[in-house]
Amino acid sequence: MRVEFHPEALKEYNEAAHYYADCQEGLELRFVDAVEDGIGRVIEDPMRWRVFAEDVRRCLTHVFPYAILYTIEREEVILIIAVMHCRRAPDYWRERMRHNG
Repeated sequence: MRVEFHPEALKEYNEAAHYYADCQEGLELRFVDAVEDGIGRVIEDPMRWRVFAEDVRRCLTHVFPYAILYTIEREEVILIIAVMHCRRAPDYWRERMRHNG
């Protein structure tokens, strides 16, 4: 499986890591590890997580209140639509689906 990020998803992932870096030394590394672990679990079995909305699936990270929202695009391609803080407005990422293809 190959993973691709929607540009806005990659931006929010980086912004969240920078936020945690400012909170506590090394915390951004724990955040990145949690997200990368979630991505790894998605790669292992993309169908494992239920459909969250439309054809978007959601994998929750451990420790941090984030979800990885993704679609299975083509054979062997996972597109990460959002690295979403679970307390953020829940539908903000839907606009990305309109510009996805």
